Amino acid sequence: MSQSLAIANRQRLVSLNTRLLRGITTVLLTDLLNLENFDLAVALVRAPDMARINQTFLQHGGSTDVITFDYADDVLPASRRQSNSNLPAGRRKHVHGELFICIDDSIAQAREFRTSWQSELARYVIHGVLHLRGYDDIRAVDRRKMKLEENRLLKEIARLFPLKELGSGPRLGA
Repeated sequence: MSQSLAIANRQRLVSLNTRLLRGITTVLLTDLLNLENFDLAVALVRAPDMARINQTFLQHGGSTDVITFDYADDVLPASRRQSNSNLPAGRRKHVHGELFICIDDSIAQAREFRTSWQSELARYVIHGVLHLRGYDDIRAVDRRKMKLEENRLLKEIARLFPLKELGSGPRLGA
């Protein structure tokens, strides 16, 4: 049984409680998703860094909220996942990957959806982990399933943790 979680705060826009983020992520992985094995790195970045990552690895312009890199040995292209009985969505018992999360996008989307950036941050962690478990959001039907699971898990995380204590900010002039 291997349980490895690394969190790197590479931004200074907000003050971030990485200890609480580690606790939230660990409970998500172990208690809510019942994963015995995981190897996960989470990096919190600003929009210019996210835009560079997005362009370099996905050939997409601009920033985005979360990018997931799946390093598991049993990963298939999204177009083949549906027909492979070994990888039904949400059934992988080991995740191995990396999440890049953009703080700027969490702040912008929090304003748009009238929530907090802390809640958006937790949502992005959940979203990325669901991708690592085999969920996909390319087709509308799969996106609906993933969103339902994301909402369920976020509700549970918000019940268990004071999300507002994830941090404060944004800092003026940052």
